[in-house]
Amino acid sequence: MFDNIRHDLAAHRGDWGAQGFWALAVYRFGRWRYTVRPALLRKALSLVYRVLYKLVQIATGIELPCEVPIGRGFVIEHSGGIVVSGFARFGENCRIRNGVVVGLARIEDPCAPQIGDHVDIGAGAKLLGNIRIGNHVRIGANAVVLCDVPDHSIAVGVPAIVKSAPRAGFAPRPQRAARVPEACVAMIAGEP
Repeated sequence: MFDNIRHDLAAHRGDWGAQGFWALAVYRFGRWRYTVRPALLRKALSLVYRVLYKLVQIATGIELPCEVPIGRGFVIEHSGGIVVSGFARFGENCRIRNGVVVGLARIEDPCAPQIGDHVDIGAGAKLLGNIRIGNHVRIGANAVVLCDVPDHSIAVGVPAIVKSAPRAGFAPRPQRAARVPEACVAMIAGEP
């Protein structure tokens, strides 16, 4: 547990005040309590976990149940309005921001997204249902993802459209400078 918490703190740049770190520390404690052998002690620790979970949920707006498998390097960039289903799964080095929902598409189908390694989820994004998000994927802000996203892709829009991400070494095309009419140039320069 403490090794994971050290990694979480390092992922949050050593900021003890980061609310995402608080949620992850409580999450790690919740996962650890399952390993405690004496049942009576585990029940007491479960009560402590539930109180801490609720306090963090109220203080930060982050709902991250300990049933969710999360890899190392998980970062919660900004707090507020983050809801993660207990059926979801996150890989290594994932990053989420405020307003993100990772959950069920329908209550009668208890399947949540399975998220790969090195996934960056933008603010307000919604990932819903039994979908797989590949490795090295970016989800745009406010995107609603309802289908699988392959490795090295970007998902943007409502509903999300999947696009191939540029590979390493890719240089974007230079943009042409816009032509400004001479009358506008004169007006900006202060000439009559």
